Amino acid sequence: MSFELSLNTGTTPNLNLHEAVEAAARAGLTHIGPWRHLLEEAGGAQRAADIIKEGGLQASTLCRGGFLTATSNEAQKEAFESNRKAIEEAAAIGAGNLIMVVGGLPSAAHVLGGTGDPQDKDIVGARDRVARALDQLVPVALDHGVCLVLEALHPMYAADRAVLSTLGQALDLATAHPAEAVGVVVDTFHVFWDPQLQQQIQRAGHERRLASYQICDFNLPIASNALQSRGMMGDGHIDFPSISRWMTKAGYQGPVEVEIFNDEINGQDADLTLAAMSERYQSLVLPHLEQAAGIQPASAIN
Repeated sequence: MSFELSLNTGTTPNLNLHEAVEAAARAGLTHIGPWRHLLEEAGGAQRAADIIKEGGLQASTLCRGGFLTATSNEAQKEAFESNRKAIEEAAAIGAGNLIMVVGGLPSAAHVLGGTGDPQDKDIVGARDRVARALDQLVPVALDHGVCLVLEALHPMYAADRAVLSTLGQALDLATAHPAEAVGVVVDTFHVFWDPQLQQQIQRAGHERRLASYQICDFNLPIASNALQSRGMMGDGHIDFPSISRWMTKAGYQGPVEVEIFNDEINGQDADLTLAAMSERYQSLVLPHLEQAAGIQPASAIN
């Protein structure tokens, strides 16, 4: 079955992995995209794999690897080891895709609790370090059958989280590597504004790098913590019908993850969140995915 709905556990941050799997299963979902800290809390990747399998689910992605822009040799070695472990964890839970948030500028490293040169604002140099880090990580990913999925983040996160802001930039970085090793994710919150989005989604499909589709809405006004401006589909300003049709026409037929960081949604009962997710997905997203694929509308999420 194509276009299975998946819960990204960032949407339900108050649940441990077992609870998130149970909630997703109650809602009729077949997929889950866990964050790495949940694997550690569960007792390791192998135990996490068992929890996911015992719950009748499959892992759509693992969040997250990346943060590859540090300048010191020591920090670069630490980043490599963290990402090597993340690749191993993704393989262990059966997630073929490791989402990669590549990192921001050294001058903003302190914002996320790291250390860096406050004067180093060289964004071109930071992107070059991402490219060199991928050169090292790709052989590890290939050995484990895991795709490093580059995520372009909205430009407001360019300083602290991701020096890749467009799908085109992510694809340009990916081209040096096999498609099975480096792909891209289309996260609607981050890329809906891009005037080249349709063309770049088509390009990603042509290059066989369209690895993941993550959805949520873009709410206004922007929250005081910009990360919390993600909303439930239909509550904001994103054109899900168009983007979903573009995805299907580019050949994407995989799981669709809902990833929402929003204080109100994150704090409410998870069953309410999952019910809203399913209803909004079925009404606002799935029909357009299926229409573009020539599939009769599904009567329910399977």
